[in-house]
Amino acid sequence: MKIAISGAGVAGPTLAYWLHRSGHEPTLIEYAPEFRTGGYVVDFWGVGFTIAQRMGIESAVRELGYQVQSIRSAHPDGRTRASLGVEPFRRAVGDRFTSIPRGDLAATVYATIENDVETIFGDSITAVDEHTGGVCISLGRAKSREFDLLIGADGLHSNVRRLTFGVDSAPEHYLGCAVAACVVEGYRARDELVYVTYTEPGRSIGRFSLRGDRTMFLFLFRYPHPCDPGETAARKTLVRNQFVNARGECARILAALEDIDDLYFDVVSQIRLDRWSQGRTALVGDAAACVSLLAGEGTGLAMTEAYVLAGELQRAGDGYRRAFDSYEARLRTFVEGKQKSAEKFLPVFATRTRLGVWFRDVVMNILDVVPRADLLLGRDLRDDFDLPDYSM
Repeated sequence: MKIAISGAGVAGPTLAYWLHRSGHEPTLIEYAPEFRTGGYVVDFWGVGFTIAQRMGIESAVRELGYQVQSIRSAHPDGRTRASLGVEPFRRAVGDRFTSIPRGDLAATVYATIENDVETIFGDSITAVDEHTGGVCISLGRAKSREFDLLIGADGLHSNVRRLTFGVDSAPEHYLGCAVAACVVEGYRARDELVYVTYTEPGRSIGRFSLRGDRTMFLFLFRYPHPCDPGETAARKTLVRNQFVNARGECARILAALEDIDDLYFDVVSQIRLDRWSQGRTALVGDAAACVSLLAGEGTGLAMTEAYVLAGELQRAGDGYRRAFDSYEARLRTFVEGKQKSAEKFLPVFATRTRLGVWFRDVVMNILDVVPRADLLLGRDLRDDFDLPDYSM
């Protein structure tokens, strides 16, 4: 079948890879004028790691990733408040754990299909007309195209979901936080393989040293309603206003924002839909069931959903509706469990009170004792999902 995929992030190219291997003809449609890099560092583990192994990219992912040693909660002057080693996380997932810039992971996946799959950059779908024999897709710049199926892999704010499910479906569940991230060059200080966090009630700043004398900053703060400040200058202003009384290193981090041209910004939300497909259209990744960055496993889940969808289409032959239903039936309970876990971790990342910050630090120090960490962390990190082998 000819299958249009909107979005060339992680889910879209992963799906294109498996569809191409199964004999279909996928076409990626990406709004950005070129392949996008950047974003924040994501933790990559679990069932998504298995997909990377089956795609033959595990060694590249490990090489590009960082083997984080610890998470440190610090006072504004840099003194340690609490510390938690990462080894229990690795043991819980069988050493299949790395932290990798999202853009690097996406580029590694895209490289597997770059020379085999058509990609239309700098364009987006403006209308979808489903008919008996297929689906006609109108594009903003190119002429209309005919496909057998349409897949929305275009993220939390999915354009395909809006066009096919309607603006009244109201699937976004806002978790009360916003996030911003950027990478700067030449910043001091550096703590190699340590994720350093500075937390005040309702807000936190994270710092992580990258290769090439670069440093990633992650800003997370509670905000009363979903917001979109617009261009980079407005994003900087909003972030500064949220950390206006920052002291010590936090003040130096905010000063470093002056020299950057790109500041990633988004809301922390989940997508909850009654169905992940409609007619000849299906959704994957964040477009279908975003778990939010608080779950820490969104990229791995996106790759898993793409693999399962391609596998079910292979098994069903021309019965795409049967494939869509089987894909959702296999994954929905698993993904909803990850969404619940993300909500549970919200107070850890965006603690509301000073007492809450103190208690979180106490828990971090307690968990740093190996047996307790292995027992408590293992339940949330292990993926309770039997990944099919579709032999694609």
